[in-house]
Amino acid sequence: MHVLVINVFFAPHSYGGATIVAEEVARALAARGGVRVSAISAMTRADLPPYAVVRCEAGGIVNHMINLPAGRSKVQHYANAEVAAKIAGIARDLAPDLAHVHCVQEIGADCLTVLKTLGIPVILSTHDFWWLCERQFMIRPDGRYCGQNPIRIARCRGCVDDFGAAETRGAYLAQAAGWADLVTCPSAFAAGIYARSGFAPGRLRVWENGVRLPGPGFAAAQAARRAADPRLVFGFVGGPSQIKGWPLLGEAFRDLPRGDFRGHLVEGSLDGSWWRGRDISVLAGAWEVVPRYAQDGIDGFFAEIDVLLFLSQWKETFGLTVREALARGVRVIQTDAGGAAEHGAADHVRVIPIGAGAKVLRKAVLAELETGPRDMPGVAVRSYGAQAEAFLDLARPLAAARRATFSSALPVTLCGWVFDLS
Repeated sequence: MHVLVINVFFAPHSYGGATIVAEEVARALAARGGVRVSAISAMTRADLPPYAVVRCEAGGIVNHMINLPAGRSKVQHYANAEVAAKIAGIARDLAPDLAHVHCVQEIGADCLTVLKTLGIPVILSTHDFWWLCERQFMIRPDGRYCGQNPIRIARCRGCVDDFGAAETRGAYLAQAAGWADLVTCPSAFAAGIYARSGFAPGRLRVWENGVRLPGPGFAAAQAARRAADPRLVFGFVGGPSQIKGWPLLGEAFRDLPRGDFRGHLVEGSLDGSWWRGRDISVLAGAWEVVPRYAQDGIDGFFAEIDVLLFLSQWKETFGLTVREALARGVRVIQTDAGGAAEHGAADHVRVIPIGAGAKVLRKAVLAELETGPRDMPGVAVRSYGAQAEAFLDLARPLAAARRATFSSALPVTLCGWVFDLS
């Protein structure tokens, strides 16, 4: 089976959780045998002509990167005929059995139209609410969660700059998504919002994300760190934004009545700007900023912490970091953030409501400090390999139908004569 993956970023140029999922599933498919994977993604380089295509290879997967020029219009971020034409040409040459479309902001949703015009089955995987919300994550201009469920564009007047343009965008994306054979969501929570909003009726499936599971040396690395310094260590990867709960963390830890612990703040930006100029010395405990980590560095980060602080103030569609922590037996304090809370690991997790004040978080933090560092078994969560197998369960019938249709339409040449068997 030949699978064509389309995502706005893809190795060797990667950024964001959805890109990690797209890449890891693609690698798992390619590694299992019997599956060939190709990719299409985007880049922006001033030294190349607009819409030039550069082919590269990473991890055995050939990636066709389309160069998007700067200064594109808002419409071109979701509908770009130039990109669609490039994708049509690449897909025509590759002739895949199936296309797996992930995040296409910047690329454009019209790729679904051209793929189906070529007779290629399409599975569309949503990772956020871009298809329903112009602001992608249902975050209002004041930095707070919208909370619509279902999402109705008529209620978006106070959020968008141009309501007419937002209506046009919503109608276009709904029509484009109609070309997909199946539409997946990473959690029951996300699928529920999409379904109640009238998106892709009858074609929605829950396809839960996997995670990179711990390697054989993780437990030893964690034990060595605890032996060297017995203090409890908190970890926060959300960055200094309101929607990820940084103000809540700051308020709770400023007034904490004890400081016999450490904390790690991950620098998630590409340019080192997240924590620049922020005074973290006002927080109780010994906090430090640590470098962002790639997939190969996940064990190294989680071996250095005992409790993950996942304080999202919006309803997440999944919560990759939470599952990565739980798979390694790292405890979690988290908000009831939609799909991020669907793991069912009650023994490892303290859940606080979104919108709860610093007093509630402080109580949970003090309870973890009383418990202290301790060995916890890893929670059984889905691996990327298992996620890839679940994808194949969805893909095989579509690819088989594509091959059957294609084979029945092929002309057959015998002794110089051509017979059309369609």
